Amino acid sequence: MHLVDEKDAVPVRSRDELIAFFVNAGKPASAWRVGTEHELVGVLATPPSEAGTAPTYEGPRGIKAVFDHFTARGATPVMEGDHAIALVRGEEQLTLEPGGQFELASRPVDDDRAFASELATYVTQLGIASRELGIAWLSTGFRPFGSRADVPWMPKQRYDVMRAYMPTVGSRGLDMMLRTATVQVNLDFADEADAAAKLRCLYSVTSIVTALWASSPIVEDKPSGYQSYRAWIWRDTDNARAGLLPFVFDRDDIFTAYTEWALDVPMYFVYRNGYRPVPAGLTFRTYMRDGWGGEHATIADWAMHLSTLFPDGRLKKFIEVRGADCGSFEMIAALAPMMRGMLYDPSARAAATALTAGMTFGERQQLADEVPLRGLAARAGGHTIGTLARELVAIARDGLGRVAPAAVGLLAPVEEIATSGTTQADRIVALWQRHAGDRPALVQALAHPGLDGLAG
Repeated sequence: MHLVDEKDAVPVRSRDELIAFFVNAGKPASAWRVGTEHELVGVLATPPSEAGTAPTYEGPRGIKAVFDHFTARGATPVMEGDHAIALVRGEEQLTLEPGGQFELASRPVDDDRAFASELATYVTQLGIASRELGIAWLSTGFRPFGSRADVPWMPKQRYDVMRAYMPTVGSRGLDMMLRTATVQVNLDFADEADAAAKLRCLYSVTSIVTALWASSPIVEDKPSGYQSYRAWIWRDTDNARAGLLPFVFDRDDIFTAYTEWALDVPMYFVYRNGYRPVPAGLTFRTYMRDGWGGEHATIADWAMHLSTLFPDGRLKKFIEVRGADCGSFEMIAALAPMMRGMLYDPSARAAATALTAGMTFGERQQLADEVPLRGLAARAGGHTIGTLARELVAIARDGLGRVAPAAVGLLAPVEEIATSGTTQADRIVALWQRHAGDRPALVQALAHPGLDGLAG
């Protein structure tokens, strides 16, 4: 989630000023850290007649009650009118997604074991609230119970604008907002050349990462046949701002290329003491040149606009890895060391990029279409994704052994998936079949340990 920082309300009038936003974000390698964000799907665990139901915002067992739990323990609420829409806890943020998904944006760390430890503490704290409220949090990338119409919207201005906009640009945007859950990591870069190399590597393997982290096979109370239904939803959410970006593979001036692309993506809104939707098709390029509604472009507007772009690798003041389903806590904790080993070590980065270097952009798009359904069984040229996944995990482990050897153990769950070929999605389908038709049992089977919403 992007929290508006109105201190950046500095007028901006040229493309070079927008490019400088990225240039000035560079950091020396000694200062590189990794931050993890993950979203959890909440459902009522009790009584049995309500098991699997999505919580509302208000009410004694609503998402606001979860916020109140953390506020009572020292978190600072971020208000929008009468509603708390986020909480700040030191360097962490707890935020609210459109369908009530609960997101933790952790503090960036230089040791991924610190995040794993802090995640365990957070689970303990959230577990107290879960037992008090009877809410379970599921280890899945897509809400498995009920239809989209069964999910209450959270009261947030930004989402009101997006709710109206999404159906005009794709068929699955509202599903993305209300029913999906992801884990992403945020990484630093030194300069433009380093950012270009990291983004090229990331885009080269994003379909492999999606297959490894796939954990969203259940849709509307039955197996869908997909490994990552979440990833399939993104294939027709808003293709002007999502998916793969072709210039990443052939442009070294990545700050300029990304800026030029972002300038021509239609805006959602501007923020002036609240979100103001803009006319359909208004681009940042036009807004910067002509203004709109008496307002003129600022650096804060640019940062906000960048937060509304959804490519598989997003460039802001850091690089966001966006292609993974949320799943088990072990897999949540594994994404940061996987990306650290792959992207912060130059040799590993080169080896990972080389895995798919012979593919055309059209072939990459075809693979991105196929992986949500077939996962590790999808093919890239003469190889299955499963074969490439084993190589990629070995490359990341090798790189991590050089840049952060103490964190190598955190890769164990993803190594097990790559070796066995059995994904989280496969395990979820097996649990579903074992408890077919028994919603209370399914909630407990899919709930994160400690977050099953049961008292005692």
